[in-house]
Amino acid sequence: MSFRSLSYMILACLVVTAYACNQEGDEGDLRNIAYEPRDYPLVTPRSFGPLPESPDNPMTYDGVQLGRHLFYDPILSSDSSQSCSSCHKPEFAFTDGKAFSTGVTGQTGTRSSMSLLNVAYFTKGMFWDGRSATLETQALEPVENPIELHDSWPNVEKKLRKHPKYPELFRKAFGISSKSEITRDLAAKAMAQFQKILLTGGNSRYVKQLNGETFFDPDEQDGMEMYFNTNPALPDAQCGHCHTAPTFSSSDYFNNGLDSAGKPEDFKDPGRGAVTGIPLDYGRFKATTLFNWHLTAPYMHDGRFATIEEVMDHYTLHVKQAPNLDPNVANLKLNTRQRNKVIAFLKTLIDTSYLQNPDIFSPF
Repeated sequence: MSFRSLSYMILACLVVTAYACNQEGDEGDLRNIAYEPRDYPLVTPRSFGPLPESPDNPMTYDGVQLGRHLFYDPILSSDSSQSCSSCHKPEFAFTDGKAFSTGVTGQTGTRSSMSLLNVAYFTKGMFWDGRSATLETQALEPVENPIELHDSWPNVEKKLRKHPKYPELFRKAFGISSKSEITRDLAAKAMAQFQKILLTGGNSRYVKQLNGETFFDPDEQDGMEMYFNTNPALPDAQCGHCHTAPTFSSSDYFNNGLDSAGKPEDFKDPGRGAVTGIPLDYGRFKATTLFNWHLTAPYMHDGRFATIEEVMDHYTLHVKQAPNLDPNVANLKLNTRQRNKVIAFLKTLIDTSYLQNPDIFSPF
């Protein structure tokens, strides 16, 4: 073999090796994969109205599917043992049935896993304390939380770029041209899109009653009137001031009398106050949705109540005093029969039809 022939062979090997490395590494060209975005066929629950707009992250079918994969994939954790779904399970209304969740290092968090149902309607921050402004910024946090997934986004980005499937999914979702364009921000956008399809309530007996499709029995009717304070002959159960229709949640934050405090720093968990620094925000937490409450026990931000009866006992017997106690729960007076009627109404907020959407479950 001549020197020239040998040189050509070596050059050809280098080209092939470089191409292979390029395909396996961060710079692989993805333009041969079709990018054909189409809207996700989202149907919002009856009476809810449209989702709040997010023009910088329009929902697409492939965006939701990418978010679904990421939500259920333990690749986002440092040891590939846990995913977002480890703490947010469909069968528990996207909670985990525990007071506190355990992360990949075996450490336990300090707050209960919040339901993600109807989370797309929150407009004043995510998490119990609202520390993330949007679903997109919220999706970034668990990965680098040392108690939760305990990884770093630079490392996760490398894993996603080298993965045999994710480059294609990112291309279909966002039209990127190369693997190097796979970023945490696009991952967060996809997970936000997925969370926006986690909707419930439109097939509840409450909504059916609003639409004349069913009728409440006397206890349910009395319970609803106490919930919304629409009957002067019945006491105000004060529920509807914080858990407001149609979502039966709120984007705002409240001190509902869980703990006594003479001054802000007395609260064991500062809640919203740790985010804003405003003294009156200490000990305040988001009012989450009451749809499918029967799946989300234990209740409150710290899971201190095991049953809905314990929750009602708290509001009628055990509210603690604090400077910023919400006035709607300060002097709640309901007897046992009235409390049971409120619970009867709460049972009309059950709607598990969201479990019929195959796109909410793991794709693996």
